[in-house]
Amino acid sequence: MRIDKFLKVSRILKRRTLAQEACGNGKVVVNGKDVKPAYKVKIGDEVEIKYTDGSLKFRVLAIKETVKKDEASSLYEII
Repeated sequence: MRIDKFLKVSRILKRRTLAQEACGNGKVVVNGKDVKPAYKVKIGDEVEIKYTDGSLKFRVLAIKETVKKDEASSLYEII
């Protein structure tokens, strides 16, 4: 699954276009490398999203095409 879609499905970012912009601006790092929106995320990847006031780092635990709102947090664990 593409990283931009994963960020949207897991509800880390609200919209896929927002996720694409973040990747395009170098704010998304996977395993220490900047990635583009088309990067294929894998289970075990460590993802960091840089915000203006800090960052969020998490590990991918599962990949699903769709999940319910209350199950979205089961796709990742915050490091």
